[in-house]
Amino acid sequence: QVQLVESGGGLVQAGGSLRLSCVASGRTFSRYGMAWFRQAPGKEREAVASISWTGGSTYYLDSVKGRFTISRDNAKNTVYLQMNSVKFEDTAVYYCAADRTLYNDYLIRSDAGINYWGQGTQVTVSS
Repeated sequence: QVQLVESGGGLVQAGGSLRLSCVASGRTFSRYGMAWFRQAPGKEREAVASISWTGGSTYYLDSVKGRFTISRDNAKNTVYLQMNSVKFEDTAVYYCAADRTLYNDYLIRSDAGINYWGQGTQVTVSS
């Protein structure tokens, strides 16, 4: 079992920055691809960014490319999402997700089959 705890959400003005953190516990952090998802009211959950367990590969939703950066520190069992130049449409509950893999370059791109989720952290962007 893996437990995921997110932090760092809050209220931010449009154009500002925010950094989300997700700390994993319970099992070794390595060999887990990690991702950030978000869900806005009335919308489906979507993958915002993901990172391979080695940190060598990343994926970004088109609408956040160039603004968000995902990173991980395996020594601290932590994955981060740096959010810059935030927009009103980034408002959502952000969830951390983990998926064990045998492949170095595996990237989470959908929520299908993901077993481990954090509780979510609210990000609200004011216009």
